[in-house]
Amino acid sequence: MIAVFAAILLTAQTALNFEQFYDLIDSSVKQNVPDKQLSRFIKNRKTDFRLTDRSIEQFIGLGIGPRTIKVLRSLQQNTANLPEPVARSRTTGQRAQPPPPSKREQERIIDAARVRALSYTAELPNFICLQVTQRYVDPSGLEMDWLRQDEIKTRVSYFESTENYEVLSVNDKVVTDRSMHELGGATSTGEFGSMLAELFSPETATNFRWARHSILRRRPVYVFHYQVRRNNSRWRIRFENSNEIITAYRGLVYIGKESEQVVRIAMRATGIPPDFPIQVARSRLDYDFVTISGQQFLLPLKAQMNMRQSKVLIRNNVAFRLYRKFSAESTLSFDEIEDVAPLPPEDASE
Repeated sequence: MIAVFAAILLTAQTALNFEQFYDLIDSSVKQNVPDKQLSRFIKNRKTDFRLTDRSIEQFIGLGIGPRTIKVLRSLQQNTANLPEPVARSRTTGQRAQPPPPSKREQERIIDAARVRALSYTAELPNFICLQVTQRYVDPSGLEMDWLRQDEIKTRVSYFESTENYEVLSVNDKVVTDRSMHELGGATSTGEFGSMLAELFSPETATNFRWARHSILRRRPVYVFHYQVRRNNSRWRIRFENSNEIITAYRGLVYIGKESEQVVRIAMRATGIPPDFPIQVARSRLDYDFVTISGQQFLLPLKAQMNMRQSKVLIRNNVAFRLYRKFSAESTLSFDEIEDVAPLPPEDASE
């Protein structure tokens, strides 16, 4: 790794091509270079190619941390006028991307994921967990000056397929008499199955098409594009609790190759009316396996919601922690929610 860094330092003013940049990041991850160190190192590196969402996702698949992801997003803006990255050359020993599954196999994968999605909520145990929501705004609209508004900690209970949200604290101050909607601003609920069920419901008539093979949290996944027409959509975007629209949307769905269950849904609203206050709305929901009472269940791990109102950007980062079996005595003490550890750094994409 020192040799890799040294070689590039010698040509610090020379723009790196995609293969050089890829090898730098790949080697760094394999050598366990700290996320902080890698992000600082690549921050001022020049490239001769444009960083695209697809290329950043390739780097994410290598296992980079959140600081490096943030730097790559910044570089993406700075390289917007450069040419597309040239595909990596394949040398002996490098593993090529597997061919796409056959059309019939793609249909089978989607059907298997649909069966699991539509039975998902019925198979969930009764549980409680802590939802930690950090809300940010960027008045500049440049994604460079994010200001944290607040942090909301909410007790989520899931009992007999019904979700209930109880606000526990705002900025670590106890709250006992305010609901999520009464807090104002952008909030998020319904992660425990409703989004998943709608996407795969026959009534939604979602159009799926193959995207690629990929890696998510170091597990192999199938990735499909999808699109939902407005007439079949139930995605509501609400502004100030009074102005509400239903929009079409599109995005990517990630399906685990081993489990054949959905492990990520990324979605973006399309066709928002030009006179609506919110002009951009997108969200991402990640699932992972969680142990409750000795059994593993696929449950929400984290979510992110992004919106644009005029030039002001809004971002909510949501994490789900402290899962446990629901009972009449189930509680979340203030001490444990105050000291809850953040999620470990892992890959994430837009």
